[in-house]
Amino acid sequence: MALLDILEHPDPRLRLRAEPVAAFDETLGRFVEDLLETLYSTDAIGLSAPQVGDRRNVLVMDLSETRTTPEVYINPEIGSKSGFGLVEESCLSVPGVTGNVVRAVTLSVSAQDRSGTFFDRELTGMHSVCLQHEMDHLEGKLFIDRLPMLEKLRLRFFSRPTGLGVGAS
Repeated sequence: MALLDILEHPDPRLRLRAEPVAAFDETLGRFVEDLLETLYSTDAIGLSAPQVGDRRNVLVMDLSETRTTPEVYINPEIGSKSGFGLVEESCLSVPGVTGNVVRAVTLSVSAQDRSGTFFDRELTGMHSVCLQHEMDHLEGKLFIDRLPMLEKLRLRFFSRPTGLGVGAS
């Protein structure tokens, strides 16, 4: 296993859409393990392939307190959404920035596991929020894209300089 480098905004690779996974092989299995190891090296609850410069449609999450319950979603698709709310988010690819984003509190998702087997799940609360956040990465979007205009302006003009170009998207 290997720790992967996490891309930071404004790296243009974060804006590329992920591509569907077709080969469920040993290479994919190793990548999923590397993605999980990278996630566990941080204090985050989710990580997607585009955040490490990979175009595969893969994301991992672990919301357990012990960080021993990894969830792997390959080629995920959201079905229904309900119960929208305002949630404070942050992101490994936009360090030092938090903002309030509207997300569905409940959703259904269809995806594949690392062996290619299809599954369906109902997610609620932070599981739902985390999946939506990571799926945005698969679409080439960042949570800062979902912030209201006034919040984007605040980040652009009032946050301390980081050299990351936050708000310049």
